[in-house]
Amino acid sequence: MVNSYSTAIVETKEITSDRYCKLTLKAPAASVKGLPGQFVMLYLPSEYGPMLPRPFSIYATDREKGLISLLFEIRGRGTELVAGFDEGSGIKLLGPLGSCFPEPPPGALLLAGGLGVAPLAFLARRAKTPVTVLYAVQKADNLAFQPEELTRPGLILHLASEDGSIGYEGTALDLLAMHLEQASALYSCGPRKMLSKAASMAAKAGIECFLSLEERMACGIGACLGCVTETVQGYKRVCSDGPVFAAGEVVFNGKA
Repeated sequence: MVNSYSTAIVETKEITSDRYCKLTLKAPAASVKGLPGQFVMLYLPSEYGPMLPRPFSIYATDREKGLISLLFEIRGRGTELVAGFDEGSGIKLLGPLGSCFPEPPPGALLLAGGLGVAPLAFLARRAKTPVTVLYAVQKADNLAFQPEELTRPGLILHLASEDGSIGYEGTALDLLAMHLEQASALYSCGPRKMLSKAASMAAKAGIECFLSLEERMACGIGACLGCVTETVQGYKRVCSDGPVFAAGEVVFNGKA
């Protein structure tokens, strides 16, 4: 894990549907060390006023070119400012941080809801075995990336939308129910309610399940205790003990 700040340079920026941003940064150390499930913290310059750093899951890396890509939704002042950086701009970065997903076994399902697709897309590209990605959004306009971006031999992508405008008409959990019987393991990232149900479904199916939790973070290194989550071993910090946890560790609504 990288524990020192560095200055990353914006290589490219792509805004899609006025909602999502894919930011590619020249960050050699992070590109070499970054693993699926990990994240970086981006710090905004002081001229924007006092503002906490923002965590961003790593979406892709190019180790040869020293690049990392971040995929995020523009939904607040901080993400608006990050999305507003021009190519060639410098931005302070800390990372990669946090835990990573274990290597998925052949036949694993990768279940993504919303922006939970970012770390799972990274995992899907890096996996050494055939995996299936299940990605659900509310409607076609909410896709965070183009499906052709997620291709490699042995990778299958199934899409769903709640309004039926792309892929299967239904939710991420509907997709999961359709494919769970053949799965060897489940990896998931997305809204907490979805993760809770997915973990329960995996437990009933008797397969391993790993979750990447989404929480607000202030420091990213476990110092502020602002992102704790309840586990069977007590409260743990999502940023430094996670964000990836075995599903059996996490307590949802008072129940493990």
